[in-house]
Amino acid sequence: MKPDIKICGLKTPEAVDRALKRGATHIGFIFFEKSPRYIEPDLAAKLAEPARGKAKIVAVVVDATNDELDEIVSLLKPDILQLHGNESPEHVLTIKALFGLPVMKVFSVRTADDLKRVEAYVGIADRFLFDAKAPKGSELPGGNGISFDWSLLGWIDESIDYMLSGGLNKNNVADALANTKARGIDVSSGVESAPGVKSVAMIDEFFDAVETADAPVMASGS
Repeated sequence: MKPDIKICGLKTPEAVDRALKRGATHIGFIFFEKSPRYIEPDLAAKLAEPARGKAKIVAVVVDATNDELDEIVSLLKPDILQLHGNESPEHVLTIKALFGLPVMKVFSVRTADDLKRVEAYVGIADRFLFDAKAPKGSELPGGNGISFDWSLLGWIDESIDYMLSGGLNKNNVADALANTKARGIDVSSGVESAPGVKSVAMIDEFFDAVETADAPVMASGS
């Protein structure tokens, strides 16, 4: 089964267009002002228009207030809210009730203990995303271009739907798909020429690598 592919931190029409043409299933816009990928909600709404009906539009927030979420949702009209902060299970339920949108809850991973929190969100979050825990001194919860030990995900029950993120690029995405049960992959810095600057050539290379990784599976099932 082909994985979902999310290109995150988009800021230009060219990058959105290439992501859609190559078959991105999700496109993400980041509403965290400290990120080099930050975008204003009104601009994100304009960029997202070509994606409607083609890919899921994801609003990425970090401990956003209800007022901030209200502005983002009213302008962008996303399909999914991605919560990348310290939102509790109760808060996730509140957000879902207020906005009527599915939630993808992010967990930052360095050790097995970081995954123990997942259980409390099962049946509450609609999907999970596992990212590498930020290095000391970083103000960014994600998009740091580093990976974590994927073998830690071995205990995750197959019924749990998750996307994998953290340092993915054209060189390691095949290994990531082969060594995890991820039903989706999320890339940001791995398709950038500089922080926050998406490269259409690198987007192409990433999709090429995913297609190459898929090819043997597709051939064996045909």
